[in-house]
Amino acid sequence: MLKLENITKRFGPVVANHRVSLEVARGEVLALLGENGAGKTTLVSILYGLYAPDEGRILLEGKEVRIPSPKAAQRLGIALVPQHPELIEAHTVAENLALGLDLPLAFSRRALVRRLAALLEGHPLGVDLEAPVARLSAGEKQRVELLRALLNRPRVLVLDEPTSVLTPKEVEGLFQEIRRLKALGLAVIFISHKLEEVLAIADRIAVLRAGEKVGEVWCQEADKDLLVRLMVGRSLAPPPKVPPPRKEVVLEVEDLLVPRHGFPVQGVSFALRAGEVLGIAGVAGSGQAELVQALAGLRPHQGRVRFLGKPWPRDPMSLFRQGVAHIPEERSMGVVGGMSVAENLALRTYPRFVRRGLLDYRAMEMEAGGLIQRYGIRTPSPRTPVRFLSGGNVQKVILARELQGGARLLLAMHPTYGLDVGATEEVHGRILELVQGGAAVLLVSEDLDEILALSHRVAALYHGRFVGPVPREEADRERLGRMMTEGRV
Repeated sequence: MLKLENITKRFGPVVANHRVSLEVARGEVLALLGENGAGKTTLVSILYGLYAPDEGRILLEGKEVRIPSPKAAQRLGIALVPQHPELIEAHTVAENLALGLDLPLAFSRRALVRRLAALLEGHPLGVDLEAPVARLSAGEKQRVELLRALLNRPRVLVLDEPTSVLTPKEVEGLFQEIRRLKALGLAVIFISHKLEEVLAIADRIAVLRAGEKVGEVWCQEADKDLLVRLMVGRSLAPPPKVPPPRKEVVLEVEDLLVPRHGFPVQGVSFALRAGEVLGIAGVAGSGQAELVQALAGLRPHQGRVRFLGKPWPRDPMSLFRQGVAHIPEERSMGVVGGMSVAENLALRTYPRFVRRGLLDYRAMEMEAGGLIQRYGIRTPSPRTPVRFLSGGNVQKVILARELQGGARLLLAMHPTYGLDVGATEEVHGRILELVQGGAAVLLVSEDLDEILALSHRVAALYHGRFVGPVPREEADRERLGRMMTEGRV
């Protein structure tokens, strides 16, 4: 069905893809794996018309094709479901789906809904066409993106990290739909960092490393260890054992109320001790972001919060000075893309580099060099703008900046979201180092395996209400799923 031959793409001196060849047949699921920065996104962007290859060619059903734009890709029958839903929140589902259709200029809203209802009649991915997108869960938004891609009856479907914000039940529903599409003859390219899911849904697996294809294997011949070794060039070390928490209470939260649109975050009470990780799960939009933002001094709240027995400061700089670090929900909110790596690393501590009213960039870059080496940040130079770094390296910049002051409490929201297994191992290692040193960690994640692997206790947010916590030994994926989706322990 689709064949990429010797695709090469350069960005200045950086070679993002070097002579990459792939093919996917009708009725086949090809999984594409690789570390952050391995070249997966560039390859998909070429396939979808966002970039032009410097070398190589693309063949569709045996004929060479040029793809100068996403519209051209769609006309050729290539559809992309992006990692982050790109929907217009203020519009309804029907209005968002209409963006993928060729409609006459004069077309009433009622006629649109009728036409879409006819197109989707009997489709297993049912949605409420009249619902505003802003009210949908993350899984429902992903479903709308998938329907929008399928309305044009594509021949090739590219799924970029489609399960990153889905619950286990929603993942299974998505996999059922992929199997249905596969049976209809659709060619599917599935990009993910979750190796268990890749092994569950793929027929073949191709692995990129440093812009080159380093391996390809049939799914029945693969296991997690083989895929990890292909991706990062080594096996992963087992996570270090974390000692039990200490007696000292670091954070006390009592009847916390955080106003927000829809259900407020309310009735949140817990205590977090030194050397303890409290994991909080929840379907996207259940109040996790508002909870962390309130504790990080970014959102007003009510209730009683104490840090090391003292009243909780309400502004981010005071919190940092007292030993509170914060990894935000979105990496883009944790860095300034146009500023250099060194400048981003100094955002918390820049007063130390002021000399007679001016910043001493030499001293700043020397200190940044030490952090770059310690945290393994891959960057051409401390002066490189952070927007040119891969997602994993941006996350390392945030970690290095936040933890350089010796944090007593880490507020970590999705710390490994979108990261490959190697980068995830490094981030987990940094968090566990912190815990072994006596720091407390509030870990918010939609990755249930991550929560179960790192936490001493687990809880969930359901429609803004705190459910739990329960000891890690008494929790599993099924119980956490109930806490997230039904609000019961």
